[in-house]
Amino acid sequence: MDERGWRAGRAALNAGRARLGEVASALYPDSPRVAGTSLLCREGWVPDAPVPLGDVRLEWDARPVPPAVADPADGLPSGYRTYAEAMGALAPPKVFEDRPSYRLLDVRLPVLRFGGARYFDGVNVGESAAHELAAGADGLPLRTRVGDPCDLARRPALCAITTVTVTASGEYVLHWRDPAKVAHAGGLHQVMPVGVFQPLRDEAPDMWQCMVREYAEELLGMEEKYGDGFVQEEWPFHRAMSAAREDGRLRAYFLGLGVDPLTFALDLLTVVAVDDDLFADLFGGLVPVNDEGTVSTAPFDGTVPRPMQPAGAAALRLAWRHREALGLTPGLTRG
Repeated sequence: MDERGWRAGRAALNAGRARLGEVASALYPDSPRVAGTSLLCREGWVPDAPVPLGDVRLEWDARPVPPAVADPADGLPSGYRTYAEAMGALAPPKVFEDRPSYRLLDVRLPVLRFGGARYFDGVNVGESAAHELAAGADGLPLRTRVGDPCDLARRPALCAITTVTVTASGEYVLHWRDPAKVAHAGGLHQVMPVGVFQPLRDEAPDMWQCMVREYAEELLGMEEKYGDGFVQEEWPFHRAMSAAREDGRLRAYFLGLGVDPLTFALDLLTVVAVDDDLFADLFGGLVPVNDEGTVSTAPFDGTVPRPMQPAGAAALRLAWRHREALGLTPGLTRG
Protein backbone atom coordinates (compact mmCIF):
# COMPACT_ATOMS: atom_id res chain seq x y z
CA MET A 1 0.00 0.00 0.00
CA ASP A 2 1.25 3.53 -0.76
CA GLU A 3 1.03 6.49 1.58
CA ARG A 4 -2.02 7.93 -0.18
CA GLY A 5 -3.96 4.69 0.20
CA TRP A 6 -2.95 4.42 3.85
CA ARG A 7 -4.16 7.95 4.55
CA ALA A 8 -7.47 7.14 2.86
CA GLY A 9 -7.89 4.10 5.10
CA ARG A 10 -7.07 6.13 8.20
CA ALA A 11 -9.57 8.80 7.17
CA ALA A 12 -12.25 6.13 6.64
CA LEU A 13 -11.56 4.75 10.11
CA ASN A 14 -11.84 8.15 11.80
CA ALA A 15 -15.01 9.02 9.89
CA GLY A 16 -16.77 5.75 10.66
CA ARG A 17 -15.75 4.50 14.09
CA ALA A 18 -19.31 4.12 15.37
CA ARG A 19 -20.43 2.09 12.34
CA LEU A 20 -17.20 0.10 12.19
CA GLY A 21 -17.55 -0.68 15.89
CA GLU A 22 -20.88 -2.35 15.14
CA VAL A 23 -19.29 -4.32 12.31
CA ALA A 24 -16.42 -5.41 14.58
CA SER A 25 -18.82 -6.38 17.35
CA ALA A 26 -20.66 -8.73 14.98
CA LEU A 27 -17.39 -10.61 14.41
CA TYR A 28 -17.52 -11.93 17.99
CA PRO A 29 -21.08 -13.28 18.40
CA ASP A 30 -20.17 -15.74 21.15
CA SER A 31 -18.31 -13.28 23.39
CA PRO A 32 -20.02 -12.06 26.59
CA ARG A 33 -20.83 -8.33 26.73
CA VAL A 34 -20.72 -5.77 29.51
CA ALA A 35 -24.15 -4.50 30.58
CA GLY A 36 -25.76 -5.10 27.20
CA THR A 37 -23.24 -2.96 25.30
CA SER A 38 -20.79 -4.00 22.60
CA LEU A 39 -17.90 -4.04 25.11
CA LEU A 40 -16.48 -7.58 25.17
CA CYS A 41 -15.61 -9.39 28.37
CA ARG A 42 -15.02 -12.77 29.99
CA GLU A 43 -16.75 -14.48 32.86
CA GLY A 44 -15.50 -12.97 36.12
CA TRP A 45 -14.57 -9.59 34.64
CA VAL A 46 -17.67 -7.76 35.90
CA PRO A 47 -18.45 -8.13 39.63
CA ASP A 48 -22.04 -8.41 40.83
CA ALA A 49 -21.64 -5.29 42.97
CA PRO A 50 -19.33 -2.26 42.86
CA VAL A 51 -15.96 -2.92 44.51
CA PRO A 52 -14.45 -0.09 46.57
CA LEU A 53 -11.43 1.07 44.62
CA GLY A 54 -9.13 0.44 47.59
CA ASP A 55 -10.13 -3.24 47.62
CA VAL A 56 -8.75 -3.86 44.12
CA ARG A 57 -5.25 -5.31 44.47
CA LEU A 58 -2.67 -4.65 41.76
CA GLU A 59 0.21 -7.09 41.28
CA TRP A 60 3.35 -6.63 39.20
CA ASP A 61 5.25 -9.03 36.92
CA ALA A 62 8.66 -7.61 36.03
CA ARG A 63 9.30 -10.17 33.26
CA PRO A 64 6.04 -11.10 31.56
CA VAL A 65 5.87 -13.45 28.59
CA PRO A 66 5.80 -11.39 25.37
CA PRO A 67 2.44 -11.29 23.58
CA ALA A 68 1.90 -13.55 20.60
CA VAL A 69 1.19 -10.63 18.23
CA ALA A 70 3.21 -7.42 18.46
CA ASP A 71 4.26 -4.65 16.04
CA PRO A 72 2.53 -6.14 12.96
CA ALA A 73 3.54 -4.79 9.55
CA ASP A 74 0.17 -5.53 7.92
CA GLY A 75 -1.01 -2.86 5.49
CA LEU A 76 1.80 -0.39 6.13
CA PRO A 77 3.21 1.81 3.37
CA SER A 78 6.72 1.01 2.23
CA GLY A 79 9.40 2.31 4.57
CA TYR A 80 7.37 2.16 7.78
CA ARG A 81 8.07 -0.46 10.43
CA THR A 82 5.03 0.01 12.71
CA TYR A 83 1.57 1.53 12.60
CA ALA A 84 2.54 4.19 15.14
CA GLU A 85 5.50 5.19 12.97
CA ALA A 86 3.24 5.59 9.93
CA MET A 87 0.63 7.44 11.96
CA GLY A 88 3.17 9.83 13.43
CA ALA A 89 4.42 10.72 9.94
CA LEU A 90 1.23 10.65 7.88
CA ALA A 91 -1.69 11.43 10.21
CA PRO A 92 -0.43 12.61 13.60
CA PRO A 93 -3.07 13.56 16.20
CA LYS A 94 -2.39 16.40 18.62
CA VAL A 95 -1.72 14.01 21.52
CA PHE A 96 0.63 11.20 20.47
CA GLU A 97 3.56 10.20 22.68
CA ASP A 98 5.13 6.80 23.32
CA ARG A 99 5.00 6.90 27.11
CA PRO A 100 5.55 4.00 29.52
CA SER A 101 2.27 2.18 30.15
CA TYR A 102 0.87 -0.79 32.02
CA ARG A 103 -0.03 -4.00 30.22
CA LEU A 104 -2.74 -6.15 31.80
CA LEU A 105 -1.62 -9.76 32.13
CA ASP A 106 -4.25 -11.51 34.24
CA VAL A 107 -7.63 -10.90 35.87
CA ARG A 108 -8.70 -12.70 39.02
CA LEU A 109 -10.84 -10.13 40.76
CA PRO A 110 -10.23 -8.41 43.02
CA VAL A 111 -6.65 -8.93 41.77
CA LEU A 112 -5.28 -7.47 38.54
CA ARG A 113 -1.75 -8.36 37.41
CA PHE A 114 0.30 -6.01 35.24
CA GLY A 115 3.59 -5.79 33.40
CA GLY A 116 5.43 -3.00 31.63
CA ALA A 117 4.80 -1.75 28.09
CA ARG A 118 4.84 1.38 25.91
CA TYR A 119 1.81 3.27 24.61
CA PHE A 120 2.66 2.55 20.97
CA ASP A 121 2.57 -1.20 21.69
CA GLY A 122 -1.21 -0.93 21.91
CA VAL A 123 -1.52 1.44 18.95
CA ASN A 124 0.51 -0.85 16.71
CA VAL A 125 -1.92 -3.73 17.11
CA GLY A 126 -5.26 -2.12 17.98
CA GLU A 127 -5.36 0.80 15.57
CA SER A 128 -3.85 -1.37 12.84
CA ALA A 129 -6.61 -3.96 13.27
CA ALA A 130 -9.25 -1.20 13.17
CA HIS A 131 -7.63 0.30 10.06
CA GLU A 132 -7.60 -3.13 8.42
CA LEU A 133 -11.36 -3.40 8.95
CA ALA A 134 -12.01 0.13 7.68
CA ALA A 135 -9.96 -0.58 4.55
CA GLY A 136 -11.87 -3.81 3.87
CA ALA A 137 -8.81 -6.06 3.85
CA ASP A 138 -9.62 -9.54 2.54
CA GLY A 139 -9.86 -12.06 5.36
CA LEU A 140 -8.78 -9.52 8.02
CA PRO A 141 -5.45 -11.32 8.51
CA LEU A 142 -4.24 -9.30 11.52
CA ARG A 143 -7.56 -9.57 13.36
CA THR A 144 -7.55 -13.29 12.63
CA ARG A 145 -4.06 -13.72 14.09
CA VAL A 146 -5.04 -11.88 17.26
CA GLY A 147 -8.09 -14.12 17.70
CA ASP A 148 -10.08 -13.63 20.89
CA PRO A 149 -9.75 -9.93 21.87
CA CYS A 150 -10.16 -10.93 25.54
CA ASP A 151 -7.19 -13.31 25.47
CA LEU A 152 -4.60 -11.14 27.21
CA ALA A 153 -1.71 -13.27 25.96
CA ARG A 154 -2.43 -12.64 22.27
CA ARG A 155 -1.52 -8.93 22.13
CA PRO A 156 -0.20 -6.08 24.30
CA ALA A 157 -3.35 -5.43 26.37
CA LEU A 158 -2.77 -1.84 27.42
CA CYS A 159 -5.42 -0.35 29.72
CA ALA A 160 -7.25 2.88 30.12
CA ILE A 161 -9.19 3.84 33.23
CA THR A 162 -12.69 4.97 32.29
CA THR A 163 -14.44 6.90 35.07
CA VAL A 164 -18.05 8.04 35.31
CA THR A 165 -18.03 11.17 37.47
CA VAL A 166 -21.54 11.67 38.78
CA THR A 167 -22.91 14.12 41.32
CA ALA A 168 -25.43 13.27 44.02
CA SER A 169 -28.00 15.50 42.31
CA GLY A 170 -27.73 13.46 39.13
CA GLU A 171 -25.35 14.89 36.53
CA TYR A 172 -22.25 13.34 35.02
CA VAL A 173 -19.34 14.77 33.04
CA LEU A 174 -19.50 14.05 29.30
CA HIS A 175 -16.76 14.31 26.68
CA TRP A 176 -16.78 14.45 22.88
CA ARG A 177 -13.47 13.19 21.54
CA ASP A 178 -12.19 15.29 18.65
CA PRO A 179 -10.69 13.04 15.92
CA ALA A 180 -8.19 15.78 15.06
CA LYS A 181 -6.78 15.65 18.58
CA VAL A 182 -6.78 11.99 19.63
CA ALA A 183 -5.34 8.71 18.37
CA HIS A 184 -8.23 6.59 19.64
CA ALA A 185 -12.05 6.84 19.55
CA GLY A 186 -12.25 10.18 17.75
CA GLY A 187 -15.77 11.32 16.90
CA LEU A 188 -17.35 9.45 19.82
CA HIS A 189 -18.78 10.56 23.15
CA GLN A 190 -17.15 9.33 26.34
CA VAL A 191 -17.45 9.79 30.09
CA MET A 192 -14.75 11.67 31.99
CA PRO A 193 -12.05 11.42 32.98
CA VAL A 194 -10.48 8.68 30.87
CA GLY A 195 -6.78 8.08 30.51
CA VAL A 196 -4.30 5.40 29.60
CA PHE A 197 -3.11 3.68 32.77
CA GLN A 198 0.47 4.97 32.91
CA PRO A 199 3.11 5.78 35.50
CA LEU A 200 4.68 9.18 35.89
CA ARG A 201 8.09 7.57 36.22
CA ASP A 202 8.75 4.00 37.37
CA GLU A 203 6.31 3.67 40.28
CA ALA A 204 4.12 0.64 40.89
CA PRO A 205 0.61 0.72 39.38
CA ASP A 206 -1.83 2.88 41.36
CA MET A 207 -5.26 3.48 39.84
CA TRP A 208 -6.18 6.33 42.16
CA GLN A 209 -3.04 8.34 41.45
CA CYS A 210 -3.59 7.97 37.71
CA MET A 211 -7.26 8.98 38.05
CA VAL A 212 -6.42 12.10 40.06
CA ARG A 213 -3.97 13.28 37.40
CA GLU A 214 -6.61 12.72 34.72
CA TYR A 215 -9.12 14.77 36.72
CA ALA A 216 -6.71 17.71 36.78
CA GLU A 217 -5.80 17.38 33.10
CA GLU A 218 -9.19 16.64 31.55
CA LEU A 219 -11.66 18.52 33.76
CA LEU A 220 -9.46 21.48 34.72
CA GLY A 221 -7.17 21.71 31.68
CA MET A 222 -3.90 21.30 33.56
CA GLU A 223 -0.87 20.49 31.41
CA GLU A 224 0.75 17.07 31.66
CA LYS A 225 4.03 18.54 32.83
CA TYR A 226 4.83 17.52 36.38
CA GLY A 227 8.60 18.02 36.55
CA ASP A 228 11.33 15.92 38.13
CA GLY A 229 10.64 17.17 41.65
CA PHE A 230 6.92 16.48 41.59
CA VAL A 231 5.63 14.34 44.47
CA GLN A 232 2.00 13.50 43.89
CA GLU A 233 1.15 12.83 47.52
CA GLU A 234 2.25 16.41 48.35
CA TRP A 235 0.29 18.01 45.48
CA PRO A 236 -2.58 20.12 46.93
CA PHE A 237 -5.11 18.84 44.36
CA HIS A 238 -4.23 15.21 45.11
CA ARG A 239 -4.45 15.88 48.84
CA ALA A 240 -7.88 17.51 48.43
CA MET A 241 -9.20 14.63 46.33
CA SER A 242 -7.82 12.00 48.70
CA ALA A 243 -9.11 13.76 51.81
CA ALA A 244 -12.58 13.94 50.28
CA ARG A 245 -12.40 10.24 49.50
CA GLU A 246 -11.35 9.45 53.07
CA ASP A 247 -14.24 11.38 54.60
CA GLY A 248 -16.83 9.94 52.20
CA ARG A 249 -17.70 13.07 50.25
CA LEU A 250 -16.17 11.35 47.20
CA ARG A 251 -16.69 7.61 46.70
CA ALA A 252 -14.65 5.64 44.14
CA TYR A 253 -15.60 2.15 42.96
CA PHE A 254 -14.41 -0.42 40.44
CA LEU A 255 -17.18 -1.73 38.17
CA GLY A 256 -15.38 -4.24 35.92
CA LEU A 257 -13.47 -4.28 32.66
CA GLY A 258 -13.95 -4.98 28.99
CA VAL A 259 -12.47 -4.79 25.48
CA ASP A 260 -13.51 -2.59 22.56
CA PRO A 261 -14.24 -4.91 19.60
CA LEU A 262 -12.93 -2.42 17.01
CA THR A 263 -9.57 -1.38 18.48
CA PHE A 264 -9.03 -4.00 21.24
CA ALA A 265 -8.69 -1.12 23.71
CA LEU A 266 -9.11 -2.49 27.23
CA ASP A 267 -10.83 -0.31 29.82
CA LEU A 268 -10.95 -0.60 33.60
CA LEU A 269 -14.41 0.75 34.43
CA THR A 270 -14.83 2.93 37.53
CA VAL A 271 -17.32 5.38 38.99
CA VAL A 272 -16.73 8.32 41.29
CA ALA A 273 -19.79 9.65 43.13
CA VAL A 274 -19.28 13.22 44.35
CA ASP A 275 -21.30 15.37 46.73
CA ASP A 276 -22.58 18.47 44.93
CA ASP A 277 -20.80 21.03 47.11
CA LEU A 278 -17.52 19.15 46.71
CA PHE A 279 -17.93 18.98 42.92
CA ALA A 280 -18.41 22.75 42.89
CA ASP A 281 -15.33 23.26 45.06
CA LEU A 282 -13.08 20.94 43.03
CA PHE A 283 -14.44 21.39 39.51
CA GLY A 284 -16.21 24.74 39.46
CA GLY A 285 -13.65 25.64 36.81
CA LEU A 286 -14.73 22.79 34.49
CA VAL A 287 -13.23 23.59 31.10
CA PRO A 288 -15.50 23.65 28.00
CA VAL A 289 -12.66 22.42 25.76
CA ASN A 290 -9.57 20.37 26.60
CA ASP A 291 -6.67 18.83 24.69
CA GLU A 292 -8.84 15.91 23.52
CA GLY A 293 -12.24 17.46 22.75
CA THR A 294 -15.23 19.28 24.26
CA VAL A 295 -16.57 18.95 27.81
CA SER A 296 -20.12 19.23 29.13
CA THR A 297 -22.47 17.72 31.72
CA ALA A 298 -25.48 15.47 31.10
CA PRO A 299 -28.32 14.08 33.23
CA PHE A 300 -27.58 10.77 34.94
CA ASP A 301 -30.90 9.13 34.07
CA GLY A 302 -30.04 5.74 32.57
CA THR A 303 -29.74 6.97 28.99
CA VAL A 304 -26.58 6.74 26.89
CA PRO A 305 -25.61 9.38 24.29
CA ARG A 306 -24.96 8.30 20.71
CA PRO A 307 -22.48 7.61 19.28
CA MET A 308 -20.56 6.62 22.40
CA GLN A 309 -17.40 4.68 23.02
CA PRO A 310 -18.35 1.17 24.23
CA ALA A 311 -16.42 1.55 27.49
CA GLY A 312 -18.25 4.75 28.34
CA ALA A 313 -21.62 3.20 27.55
CA ALA A 314 -20.79 0.17 29.69
CA ALA A 315 -19.57 2.27 32.62
CA LEU A 316 -22.68 4.45 32.49
CA ARG A 317 -25.01 1.45 32.43
CA LEU A 318 -23.21 -0.26 35.29
CA ALA A 319 -23.25 2.93 37.35
CA TRP A 320 -26.98 3.27 36.72
CA ARG A 321 -27.57 -0.40 37.58
CA HIS A 322 -25.76 0.07 40.91
CA ARG A 323 -27.00 3.62 41.64
CA GLU A 324 -28.58 2.75 44.98
CA ALA A 325 -25.46 0.92 46.19
CA LEU A 326 -23.46 3.97 45.16
CA GLY A 327 -25.73 6.30 47.11
CA LEU A 328 -27.03 7.92 43.93
CA THR A 329 -30.78 8.53 43.79
CA PRO A 330 -30.98 11.39 41.26
CA GLY A 331 -34.76 11.43 40.90
CA LEU A 332 -35.28 11.74 44.64
CA THR A 333 -32.48 14.25 45.07
CA ARG A 334 -33.73 16.60 42.39
CA GLY A 335 -37.36 16.17 43.32
